[in-house]
Amino acid sequence: MSDTPDSAVQTVRGYIEKHRAAFLDDLVEWLRIPSVSAQPAHAPDVRRSARWLADKLGETGFPVAEVWETDGAPAVYAEWPSGDEGAPTVLVYGHHDVQPAAREDGWDTDPFEPVIRGNRLHARGAADDKGQVFFHTLGVRAHLALTGRTAPAVNLKLLVEGEEESGSPHFRALVERNRDRLAADAVVVSDTGMWSETTPTVCTGMRGVADCEIELYGPDQDIHSGSFGGAVPNPATVAARVVAALHDEHERVTVPGFYDGVAELTDAERALIAELPFDEDSWLATATSYGTLGEAGYSTLERVWARPTAEVNGIGGGYQGPGGKTIIPSTAQVKLSFRLVAGQDPHRIEAAVRDWVAARVPAGIRHKITFGAPTRPCLTPLDHPALRSVVRSMSRAFDGAKVRFTREGGSGPAADLQDVLGVPVLFLGISVPSDGWHAPNEKVELDLLLKGVETTAHLWGDLSGALR
Repeated sequence: MSDTPDSAVQTVRGYIEKHRAAFLDDLVEWLRIPSVSAQPAHAPDVRRSARWLADKLGETGFPVAEVWETDGAPAVYAEWPSGDEGAPTVLVYGHHDVQPAAREDGWDTDPFEPVIRGNRLHARGAADDKGQVFFHTLGVRAHLALTGRTAPAVNLKLLVEGEEESGSPHFRALVERNRDRLAADAVVVSDTGMWSETTPTVCTGMRGVADCEIELYGPDQDIHSGSFGGAVPNPATVAARVVAALHDEHERVTVPGFYDGVAELTDAERALIAELPFDEDSWLATATSYGTLGEAGYSTLERVWARPTAEVNGIGGGYQGPGGKTIIPSTAQVKLSFRLVAGQDPHRIEAAVRDWVAARVPAGIRHKITFGAPTRPCLTPLDHPALRSVVRSMSRAFDGAKVRFTREGGSGPAADLQDVLGVPVLFLGISVPSDGWHAPNEKVELDLLLKGVETTAHLWGDLSGALR
């Protein structure tokens, strides 16, 4: 079509406005399904949610829309071929399961009876992640209306997981089992957010994670600290020493080899982070903390987005009741988690931590260290043409506003897609911090939700050229 950029924006907005009411009615219907993957009682609801979405994607126009079984909760897969020779393939990722929620948690209304107040839609899953998955259904239709096409400009695939809120225990196996069907030139993850309502941003990376529990065993039972204290090793003391030795005076992790391969921030990347309107006092208020602390030489945002960390998640052992009990405890425990950045291999980190702990456990103390399933970090190169497509498309949706860049300090299954499929991962989310993911009264800003629709309406055509 010969639409100018301005007329293209107006065409998309006109289509969205015409179909807004029906779009929201469908989303509200989906949000009523309490697809809580963490609670076995809701397993039928998670299955019902998957079937609902597959049916709705079929109604949207996807010629393939299937429920994929796993050893846990089902996922949804959909595919809409472009029909154009040489068209690139894009896989969209999201999840249809939600966090537990109940009125007594502090909700003003039933969390699974959506309510629109002003320009906000309140319900569990409104932002995380049903709303952000669902904007793709109206977005692809707006794309067709804009271009006059009968199929997207890219081969469009969707994979919508059913266990993300339970740690994605079967996701990697699902991706590996269906590698050929999921093959793509790029992945778009719509399970992130923006800096604020007035500062549109694109996330360019998520940290990975490795976590472990260290169990320390001393005497076969609690023993008298007067009769034996000072003459046998104390597992609680060893636990404290392990924790105390984890960081040096500059808050750097002391595990040998921990920083090997870390992708250091470039001057340009640090400048992009510094452009964000960051207010440390507001950030501390959100964190309910009274001060910042972290690796020397880095700003707060750099620490939580682009630097690896080690945190003590729990430490215990011995008597915890009222009053005193003069014992040497028989056991102690430490729980640690390590957030990882691009260039770090979780398996190498695990081996390094095992060696480091073993070197600190004295004779007479037996120990066991157990690691959970790791998540790899992922990072989108700032010069990748697909990222530039996302930025251009979002800027059009936001009336030409400059789109800035963030990263995500947390972790997610996006890295599995990058790792197994071997393609770049892009992040497209419109949620803002006030949406209250996992909290009572979760909501999504309807204007921003429709900006997500607009962005995708422009994105598939832009990516079609950028990825060829």
